[in-house]
Amino acid sequence: MQIGAKLKELRILKGLTQEELADRTELSKGFISQLERDLTSPSIATLMDILQCLGTSIGEFFNETQEEQIVFSKQDYFEKIDTELHNEIKWIIPNAQKNVMEPILLTLEAGGSTYPDNPHEGEEFGYVLQGSVSIHRGAKTYKAKKGESFYFVADKKHYLTSKGGAVILWVSSPPSF
Repeated sequence: MQIGAKLKELRILKGLTQEELADRTELSKGFISQLERDLTSPSIATLMDILQCLGTSIGEFFNETQEEQIVFSKQDYFEKIDTELHNEIKWIIPNAQKNVMEPILLTLEAGGSTYPDNPHEGEEFGYVLQGSVSIHRGAKTYKAKKGESFYFVADKKHYLTSKGGAVILWVSSPPSF
């Protein structure tokens, strides 16, 4: 572990200059600079003083939490094929139900549809990647074709259909798929 880089990151997050951190810890600015460049190592007592001034503990500082996943690939996707409704749903962000929004990749075969979704809190967004869809929302129907998007509040019963087939990137917030 590079202690210096992590100390510098914490210092910057706290909005402190090297001089301000040095003043708070009663160390020299030069010593702080050397620490941040890993040119010297602090004693345990000095490190604990620095971390206290940075608002963290030695345990939190050395806790190697796994970095959150930012990029997802096909092997991360979860797929469900509905032979009755002639659609395939790919959850392209795993465990997205814990997030604020949930994107899926929806493929509708010719004559396919989604299961009608009852009114719920939140919003729905879709972008048609291939083909065209009919968006049924309440008593109204809207059309969207390749390159077009749709967006609505999910306060009415809603579902999608496609006569000729379509692929849609669909995002629900909060997650509801």
